[in-house]
Amino acid sequence: MINLLNKVSIITGGSRGIGEACVKLFAKANSSVAFTFKNAKTRAENIEKEIGNKTKAYRVDMESETEINSFISQVEKDFGRIDVLVHNAGIWNDGTLENMTLDHWNELMRVNLTSTFLLCKAAAPVMKKNNFGRIILITSTAGQRGEAFHSHYAASKGGMISFTKSLAVELAPFNITVNSVAPGWVDTELNDQVFADAEYKESIRKGIPLGKIATAEEIAGPALFLASELANHINGEILNVNGGSVLCG
Repeated sequence: MINLLNKVSIITGGSRGIGEACVKLFAKANSSVAFTFKNAKTRAENIEKEIGNKTKAYRVDMESETEINSFISQVEKDFGRIDVLVHNAGIWNDGTLENMTLDHWNELMRVNLTSTFLLCKAAAPVMKKNNFGRIILITSTAGQRGEAFHSHYAASKGGMISFTKSLAVELAPFNITVNSVAPGWVDTELNDQVFADAEYKESIRKGIPLGKIATAEEIAGPALFLASELANHINGEILNVNGGSVLCG
Protein backbone atom coordinates (compact mmCIF):
# COMPACT_ATOMS: atom_id res chain seq x y z
CA MET A 1 0.00 0.00 0.00
CA ILE A 2 2.86 2.39 0.77
CA ASN A 3 4.72 3.33 -2.40
CA LEU A 4 7.60 5.82 -2.43
CA LEU A 5 8.26 5.48 -6.15
CA ASN A 6 10.24 8.45 -7.52
CA LYS A 7 11.12 9.56 -3.99
CA VAL A 8 14.67 9.90 -2.70
CA SER A 9 15.21 9.04 0.96
CA ILE A 10 18.21 9.65 3.18
CA ILE A 11 18.75 7.25 6.09
CA THR A 12 21.58 8.06 8.51
CA GLY A 13 23.31 5.26 10.36
CA GLY A 14 22.09 2.83 7.72
CA SER A 15 24.68 0.08 8.07
CA ARG A 16 23.17 -1.59 11.13
CA GLY A 17 20.19 -1.80 13.47
CA ILE A 18 17.22 0.49 12.95
CA GLY A 19 19.00 2.33 10.15
CA GLU A 20 19.67 -0.84 8.17
CA ALA A 21 16.05 -1.93 8.64
CA CYS A 22 14.91 1.48 7.34
CA VAL A 23 17.18 1.26 4.29
CA LYS A 24 15.76 -2.13 3.34
CA LEU A 25 12.13 -1.24 4.03
CA PHE A 26 12.25 2.10 2.19
CA ALA A 27 13.91 0.41 -0.79
CA LYS A 28 11.19 -2.26 -0.72
CA ALA A 29 8.68 0.60 -0.92
CA ASN A 30 10.41 1.67 -4.18
CA SER A 31 12.31 4.66 -2.80
CA SER A 32 15.82 5.43 -3.92
CA VAL A 33 17.92 5.39 -0.76
CA ALA A 34 21.10 7.22 0.20
CA PHE A 35 22.42 6.04 3.55
CA THR A 36 25.35 6.88 5.77
CA PHE A 37 27.85 4.83 7.70
CA LYS A 38 30.96 5.70 9.65
CA ASN A 39 33.13 2.63 10.16
CA ALA A 40 31.21 -0.38 8.78
CA LYS A 41 32.31 -0.02 5.16
CA THR A 42 32.03 -3.72 4.32
CA ARG A 43 28.54 -3.96 5.77
CA ALA A 44 27.47 -0.84 3.90
CA GLU A 45 28.81 -2.26 0.64
CA ASN A 46 26.98 -5.53 1.23
CA ILE A 47 23.70 -3.66 1.76
CA GLU A 48 24.30 -1.78 -1.51
CA LYS A 49 24.84 -5.06 -3.35
CA GLU A 50 21.82 -6.71 -1.74
CA ILE A 51 19.39 -3.93 -2.66
CA GLY A 52 20.77 -2.83 -6.03
CA ASN A 53 21.46 0.33 -7.96
CA LYS A 54 18.76 2.49 -6.32
CA THR A 55 20.79 2.53 -3.10
CA LYS A 56 24.11 4.23 -2.36
CA ALA A 57 26.23 4.36 0.80
CA TYR A 58 28.21 7.39 1.94
CA ARG A 59 30.79 7.59 4.70
CA VAL A 60 29.88 10.54 6.94
CA ASP A 61 31.17 11.62 10.34
CA MET A 62 28.14 12.97 12.21
CA GLU A 63 30.46 15.24 14.23
CA SER A 64 31.65 17.06 11.10
CA GLU A 65 29.68 19.99 9.68
CA THR A 66 31.81 19.89 6.55
CA GLU A 67 31.11 16.20 5.90
CA ILE A 68 27.38 16.57 6.56
CA ASN A 69 27.07 19.51 4.18
CA SER A 70 29.11 17.73 1.52
CA PHE A 71 26.98 14.62 1.92
CA ILE A 72 23.69 16.46 1.38
CA SER A 73 25.11 18.25 -1.67
CA GLN A 74 26.41 14.99 -3.11
CA VAL A 75 23.08 13.20 -2.63
CA GLU A 76 21.31 15.99 -4.51
CA LYS A 77 23.86 15.69 -7.32
CA ASP A 78 23.64 11.90 -7.43
CA PHE A 79 19.85 11.55 -7.18
CA GLY A 80 18.55 14.95 -8.30
CA ARG A 81 16.41 15.65 -5.25
CA ILE A 82 15.83 14.83 -1.56
CA ASP A 83 12.32 13.98 -0.38
CA VAL A 84 12.78 12.19 2.93
CA LEU A 85 15.32 12.45 5.73
CA VAL A 86 15.34 9.80 8.44
CA HIS A 87 17.96 10.76 10.99
CA ASN A 88 18.76 7.63 12.94
CA ALA A 89 22.53 7.80 13.53
CA GLY A 90 23.43 8.26 17.17
CA ILE A 91 25.25 6.85 20.17
CA TRP A 92 24.18 5.62 23.59
CA ASN A 93 26.36 4.93 26.63
CA ASP A 94 26.48 5.11 30.41
CA GLY A 95 27.23 8.28 32.27
CA THR A 96 26.46 8.98 35.92
CA LEU A 97 26.39 12.64 36.89
CA GLU A 98 29.49 12.43 39.09
CA ASN A 99 31.61 10.43 36.68
CA MET A 100 30.63 12.05 33.39
CA THR A 101 33.27 14.28 31.86
CA LEU A 102 32.58 17.36 29.77
CA ASP A 103 34.20 15.63 26.79
CA HIS A 104 31.84 12.66 27.23
CA TRP A 105 28.83 14.98 27.40
CA ASN A 106 29.93 17.07 24.42
CA GLU A 107 30.64 14.06 22.20
CA LEU A 108 27.17 12.63 22.70
CA MET A 109 25.55 16.02 22.12
CA ARG A 110 27.51 16.52 18.90
CA VAL A 111 26.66 13.07 17.53
CA ASN A 112 22.99 12.98 18.57
CA LEU A 113 21.74 16.57 18.72
CA THR A 114 24.07 18.87 16.79
CA SER A 115 24.05 16.50 13.82
CA THR A 116 20.26 16.77 13.78
CA PHE A 117 20.50 20.53 13.42
CA LEU A 118 23.17 20.30 10.73
CA LEU A 119 21.37 17.67 8.65
CA CYS A 120 18.03 19.46 8.77
CA LYS A 121 19.65 22.80 7.99
CA ALA A 122 21.37 21.33 4.93
CA ALA A 123 18.43 19.24 3.69
CA ALA A 124 15.59 21.74 4.13
CA PRO A 125 16.63 24.08 1.27
CA VAL A 126 16.77 21.10 -1.11
CA MET A 127 13.28 20.02 -0.04
CA LYS A 128 11.95 23.55 -0.39
CA LYS A 129 12.91 23.56 -4.08
CA ASN A 130 10.26 20.89 -4.72
CA ASN A 131 7.81 22.17 -2.10
CA PHE A 132 7.88 18.74 -0.46
CA GLY A 133 9.71 17.04 2.36
CA ARG A 134 9.36 14.49 5.12
CA ILE A 135 11.77 14.68 8.05
CA ILE A 136 11.66 11.86 10.59
CA LEU A 137 13.94 11.97 13.62
CA ILE A 138 14.57 8.78 15.60
CA THR A 139 14.48 9.85 19.24
CA SER A 140 13.62 7.85 22.38
CA THR A 141 11.21 7.55 25.25
CA ALA A 142 14.20 8.67 27.33
CA GLY A 143 13.86 12.09 25.75
CA GLN A 144 10.37 12.44 27.22
CA ARG A 145 10.61 10.90 30.67
CA GLY A 146 14.36 11.23 31.38
CA GLU A 147 16.74 8.37 32.05
CA ALA A 148 18.75 8.01 35.25
CA PHE A 149 22.44 7.24 34.64
CA HIS A 150 21.98 8.27 30.99
CA SER A 151 21.10 11.92 31.52
CA HIS A 152 23.25 13.08 28.61
CA TYR A 153 21.48 10.68 26.24
CA ALA A 154 18.05 11.68 27.55
CA ALA A 155 18.94 15.37 27.22
CA SER A 156 20.09 14.89 23.62
CA LYS A 157 16.91 13.05 22.66
CA GLY A 158 14.78 15.59 24.53
CA GLY A 159 16.47 18.28 22.48
CA MET A 160 15.65 16.38 19.30
CA ILE A 161 12.01 16.15 20.35
CA SER A 162 11.76 19.90 20.96
CA PHE A 163 13.58 20.49 17.67
CA THR A 164 11.00 18.28 15.93
CA LYS A 165 8.11 20.36 17.21
CA SER A 166 9.84 23.64 16.40
CA LEU A 167 10.72 22.73 12.82
CA ALA A 168 7.27 21.25 12.22
CA VAL A 169 5.78 24.74 12.42
CA GLU A 170 8.67 26.52 10.73
CA LEU A 171 8.77 24.25 7.67
CA ALA A 172 5.06 23.51 7.27
CA PRO A 173 4.46 26.40 4.78
CA PHE A 174 6.84 24.59 2.40
CA ASN A 175 4.91 21.29 2.61
CA ILE A 176 7.65 19.80 4.76
CA THR A 177 6.46 17.80 7.75
CA VAL A 178 8.71 17.01 10.70
CA ASN A 179 7.91 14.11 13.01
CA SER A 180 9.70 11.74 15.35
CA VAL A 181 9.65 8.04 16.08
CA ALA A 182 10.50 7.45 19.74
CA PRO A 183 11.43 3.82 20.45
CA GLY A 184 11.70 2.17 23.81
CA TRP A 185 14.02 -0.83 24.10
CA VAL A 186 15.04 -2.29 20.74
CA ASP A 187 16.95 -5.54 20.21
CA THR A 188 19.85 -4.24 18.11
CA GLU A 189 23.64 -4.24 18.32
CA LEU A 190 23.52 -0.92 20.16
CA ASN A 191 22.13 -2.80 23.16
CA ASP A 192 24.18 -6.01 22.85
CA GLN A 193 26.29 -5.16 25.89
CA VAL A 194 23.23 -4.46 28.05
CA PHE A 195 21.36 -7.52 26.79
CA ALA A 196 24.36 -9.77 27.44
CA ASP A 197 22.89 -10.03 30.94
CA ALA A 198 20.10 -12.50 30.16
CA GLU A 199 18.28 -11.92 33.44
CA TYR A 200 18.22 -8.16 32.90
CA LYS A 201 17.01 -8.59 29.34
CA GLU A 202 14.21 -10.83 30.55
CA SER A 203 13.21 -8.28 33.20
CA ILE A 204 12.94 -5.66 30.45
CA ARG A 205 10.82 -7.97 28.33
CA LYS A 206 8.46 -8.66 31.22
CA GLY A 207 8.05 -4.92 31.79
CA ILE A 208 6.66 -4.41 28.28
CA PRO A 209 2.88 -4.99 28.15
CA LEU A 210 3.08 -6.60 24.70
CA GLY A 211 5.58 -9.08 26.15
CA LYS A 212 8.42 -8.55 23.69
CA ILE A 213 11.34 -6.24 22.95
CA ALA A 214 10.97 -4.44 19.62
CA THR A 215 12.95 -5.48 16.58
CA ALA A 216 14.62 -2.93 14.32
CA GLU A 217 11.99 -3.64 11.68
CA GLU A 218 9.24 -2.66 14.12
CA ILE A 219 10.78 0.80 14.35
CA ALA A 220 11.42 1.10 10.62
CA GLY A 221 7.73 0.50 9.86
CA PRO A 222 6.45 3.59 11.69
CA ALA A 223 9.23 5.66 10.06
CA LEU A 224 8.06 4.50 6.64
CA PHE A 225 4.46 5.35 7.56
CA LEU A 226 5.46 8.92 8.48
CA ALA A 227 7.26 9.25 5.15
CA SER A 228 4.21 8.10 3.20
CA GLU A 229 1.07 9.78 1.88
CA LEU A 230 -0.86 8.10 4.70
CA ALA A 231 0.76 10.60 7.08
CA ASN A 232 0.31 13.76 4.99
CA HIS A 233 -1.50 15.62 7.79
CA ILE A 234 0.68 14.45 10.66
CA ASN A 235 3.15 17.14 11.71
CA GLY A 236 5.10 17.74 14.91
CA GLU A 237 4.10 14.33 16.28
CA ILE A 238 6.17 12.10 18.58
CA LEU A 239 5.17 8.54 17.70
CA ASN A 240 6.02 6.29 20.63
CA VAL A 241 6.89 2.70 19.69
CA ASN A 242 7.51 0.85 22.93
CA GLY A 243 4.89 -1.86 23.31
CA GLY A 244 3.01 0.17 25.90
CA SER A 245 5.88 0.24 28.40
CA VAL A 246 6.03 4.03 28.60
CA LEU A 247 2.73 5.82 28.08
CA CYS A 248 3.78 9.32 27.17
CA GLY A 249 3.35 11.72 24.29
